[in-house]
Amino acid sequence: MQFIRSFRITRRDSFTRSVADSTRINSEIRAREVRVIDVDGQQLGILPIREALSIATDKALDLVEVAPNANPPVCRLMDYGKYVYERQKRERESRKAQKQIEIKEVRLRPKTDEHDIQVVINRIRKFAKEGAKIRVRIRFRGREMQHPEVARTLLERVANDVADIVAVESMPIYDGNSMVMLLTPPS
Repeated sequence: MQFIRSFRITRRDSFTRSVADSTRINSEIRAREVRVIDVDGQQLGILPIREALSIATDKALDLVEVAPNANPPVCRLMDYGKYVYERQKRERESRKAQKQIEIKEVRLRPKTDEHDIQVVINRIRKFAKEGAKIRVRIRFRGREMQHPEVARTLLERVANDVADIVAVESMPIYDGNSMVMLLTPPS
């Protein structure tokens, strides 16, 4: 027994325009007359929309409305696909240039030993060199909560040891069953 399946193959355009893109191109331009700017940036003058579209098709370019609120609207002859690609590339570069601020966290206990405190201090220095903010958290268990001064002195000691590379953004505060201090690298 043999089954025959039929598939309908549809072809999509090479690129699709996003709904959020409000730039009008070619036949989407509603004005009767437009001010046309050539690829080189020279003005061709105020032309009827049909004549501007025929110039664009003769040059195998798109007529893109760049200033819709002007009177008459300003349109530029350009390759719209290339324009969209370059704009997206610029947006990606600008997003890459924006630095995301990270908050790294190091945890201690009131009874943390001396060597472990030095390891934490070295880790804070490493995070500060990377440009991240550092949250130092001391967690309490059981009766340790009755002696918050031990945690406060430990946090102040850590802050003094790394004062050359970071600044204290917020002093030690109680946060549930822990005490937290926020350190920030210099700008």
